[in-house]
Amino acid sequence: MATEHQETERSYDGAPRTPLAADGLPGAASVRREPVMRLDAVYFDTPDLRLLRRGVTLRRRTGGRDAGWHLKTPALDGSRTETRLPAGAGERDGPPEELLARAAVHARGGRLDAVAHLRTRREPTLLLDEDGRTLAELVRDTVSAEPLGAGDPAAHPLDWTETEVELAEAGPELLDAVEERLLADGLRPSDSPTKLGRALKGRLDALPARTRSAPPPGPDTCDSVGDCLTAYLRSHIAAMESLDAAVRLDEPDSVHRMRVHIRRLRSVLAAHRRFLRRDAVEDVDRELRRLGRILGRARDAEVMGERLGAAASDLPGDLRPRATRRLLDAVFRDRYASAWRAAVEAMERPRYFALVDALEDLAADPPLRGRARRGRKQAQKAMAKQRKRVVERLRPALALSPGHDRDLALHRARKAAKRARYAAESSEPLLGKHARRQAKRTKRVQQALGAHQDGVVGETTLHEVAAQAPPGIAFALGVLRSRQRTDEEGQLSDAAEAGRKLGR
Repeated sequence: MATEHQETERSYDGAPRTPLAADGLPGAASVRREPVMRLDAVYFDTPDLRLLRRGVTLRRRTGGRDAGWHLKTPALDGSRTETRLPAGAGERDGPPEELLARAAVHARGGRLDAVAHLRTRREPTLLLDEDGRTLAELVRDTVSAEPLGAGDPAAHPLDWTETEVELAEAGPELLDAVEERLLADGLRPSDSPTKLGRALKGRLDALPARTRSAPPPGPDTCDSVGDCLTAYLRSHIAAMESLDAAVRLDEPDSVHRMRVHIRRLRSVLAAHRRFLRRDAVEDVDRELRRLGRILGRARDAEVMGERLGAAASDLPGDLRPRATRRLLDAVFRDRYASAWRAAVEAMERPRYFALVDALEDLAADPPLRGRARRGRKQAQKAMAKQRKRVVERLRPALALSPGHDRDLALHRARKAAKRARYAAESSEPLLGKHARRQAKRTKRVQQALGAHQDGVVGETTLHEVAAQAPPGIAFALGVLRSRQRTDEEGQLSDAAEAGRKLGR
């Protein structure tokens, strides 16, 4: 199983002339030199270096304290997450499947092959506190790098010396203090944040300049609708992209979380469409909707299986609750597995990677119209419009007689409530309490109508399952089906009360 390590480090060209001392460094009490290490690493990437261009490195290293497979991915705060697997986890001709899955969103479907071989002589020095705990590690690396595979035919081995400082159990103030010493000793920050980037600089420079590894951070302040919208888009695009590997590896709740970010993105694009050039977001919205539906099949099977399985456990003993639950668990486990496989297959196709590219472009440069530069008044108008939309859908839906038409109308009102909620969330940095209040009230409408919709879907689903079940269990499923709307009036009463508060 993979382990993760958060890495915060800085690199410098050259080696210090003066040995590092603990005096004056925050929290440091002593230094300790460690034995010299010999490291040997082979790096993997696509022929056009898609990983490297996004700040990602994948290698198999021997020697040192952490020999094995390492995948390093960048975070917005400047740190990197290192995922490790033992050396024996890989295939004979390439990286292990788990790391391939974690790198897939960065490789964009490209094949990963060996692109460089680096040999390093490492001289480590540890900075320790009074209790002997390691605060940071400074290493002097003498590197010999050999590019591999296709690329610049003039490529040749490179040799250089560099210094790296990595935090262990210390804050950034220690990193800053060490950097001050190194700069005073004649070192300079490295032009390349990674050894691989330095080794393949010539090949990298010859490629198209698409270098974003993740959406940039949002604006520091939200002084306009455009600022708030930009920050919201960047946050949820980054979160969605970060969940790609979790979905591929079928980690708990990952499908649900990715689907939520897709919903938020679609809702805020729709709620703020007057602030965006529509022609620039229509394709993205359409592809997000498609991906959301694909993920939705897996999520719906997961949620419905949990909900109906729990309900089956509460059946009377003469209705065979254990057998009924086993049947439901098996049905929905199969449905989820099939839907999850379909989702991962969709995420392997060029269409999905084109969507990820488009989302990164959207985050980097949102297509804002001039009116997006306006402030509170415009945000209030946008929220009021969404609030009115919820009320105009909810009231007539609640007035309908029970039946299919009312169920559809209530479902439409629920979708309007979600859009209004996410629109309010995106405006909260600008409108504060007013936006939080609308988000809270629309969430209450959404939750009440969501519970009602669960009952509607549960009825239909149980009818389908009962048609294929043994007679004894079919009867139990019929009883469960009759219970799906036992709290319907309470749910709709909650929705009506929340709608009244929202309309005031």
